[in-house]
Amino acid sequence: MISVEELYNLYKKCTGVTTDSRAVVDGSMFFALKGDKFDGNDYALQALESGAKYAVVDRVSLGAESFKGHKCIVVENALKTLQMLAAHHRKQFDIPVIGVTGTNGKTTSKELISAVLSKKYRIVATKGNFNNHIGVPLTLLDINEKTQIAVVEMGASAPGEIASLVSIAAPTHGLVTSVGKAHLLGFGSFDGVKKTKGELFDYLRQSGGTAFYNADSEDICEMVGHRKGMGARAYGASLQKACIVPPTLDNPFLTVNLTLDDCPATISTKLVGAYNLDNVLAAVFIGRYFEVPLRKAIAAIEEYVPSNNRSQFVRTEKNVLIVDAYNANPTSMKASLENFSSMDFGGKTLILGDMLELGEDSLQEHKDILSLAVSVCSDIYAVGGEFKAAAGLIAESAAGITCFDNSDSLREYLVGNPLSGRTILIKGSNGMHLQGIKEVL
Repeated sequence: MISVEELYNLYKKCTGVTTDSRAVVDGSMFFALKGDKFDGNDYALQALESGAKYAVVDRVSLGAESFKGHKCIVVENALKTLQMLAAHHRKQFDIPVIGVTGTNGKTTSKELISAVLSKKYRIVATKGNFNNHIGVPLTLLDINEKTQIAVVEMGASAPGEIASLVSIAAPTHGLVTSVGKAHLLGFGSFDGVKKTKGELFDYLRQSGGTAFYNADSEDICEMVGHRKGMGARAYGASLQKACIVPPTLDNPFLTVNLTLDDCPATISTKLVGAYNLDNVLAAVFIGRYFEVPLRKAIAAIEEYVPSNNRSQFVRTEKNVLIVDAYNANPTSMKASLENFSSMDFGGKTLILGDMLELGEDSLQEHKDILSLAVSVCSDIYAVGGEFKAAAGLIAESAAGITCFDNSDSLREYLVGNPLSGRTILIKGSNGMHLQGIKEVL
């Protein structure tokens, strides 16, 4: 069986790494990973024929036998081998690696931090939200001799997953953006969420790294306080003397006034939602920690335009949309609803999709969110079985709620019953596919 050092020597002769046989770059190293509905081993031959220099497999498939021992590298487990290769590659670089995790805000924070640091440094950062046991290794393997800082997003849905990722990434710095009720089916409880997200802090404490934390979050302050001796640097609205300029329909985006080193500053973002304040402040603080000039940090944040249905503001011919439909959990849903409630816009309408993976707490959490929603506006479209069941529990106040089994049925309804002149918040878990509703609004 090949050693990680031997594999690394072969890797250095390649143009990069891929796990998709359809996207092979000539001279790359293909890793045959398995999914619920596919087995990459079945595509090793295709990858080699498409130009891969080597294929790392844990089963030699039909047609690839002729490459065995030459281009086909057989290992015990292709995924673990990818992770080992990435960890070995990471050790070759003495650079800051910033790990970013949290229940909410980790992707936006990662994007803003990356934008700010890019004003001074050559960086590598997680693409999109590719933050799992595959995405983290692939991000690390993008590091090269020119890289000065890496920003690595880390996601988790069960205990031990952050610990596994930090053992691969070996972060020197870390940020836990928030802790809240999400993936309770995997974590078991809110305490399980805090324990798992805190695995990043555990690593930093053990390795002598530095944690960045929000001093305004009681839960995160508690997590830091329980890890005596860990290097920690605090930011937050109270420390940065930050306040939000109330949004208007003409300027619905988050605008922040703050004071740093007795100097007042204003940041006019293209993000919607007061809940993005902490993400902005983290980016400003980390930028200053790494000596990015404040004017450049502010410019980077103001230039950032959200994508992928995160905190987006969209004007259509008929309506104004606030789209935050990439993910949802009770904490983020509550923040979105409270922010929407504070906006002085007319014709408010809610399109809410089920919050997934909440386990035995799911029905109660959906009921609580619907109870809050009816206090925000009287026109609510709820998508999914959990919201439908919850609506039945608040029948006395559910007159303004229309329930749909899925996004397709809602889309069909809206085609026949179009909305116009509304300000619409679209919020739900990605698995509810609410992003497709934008086309009929």
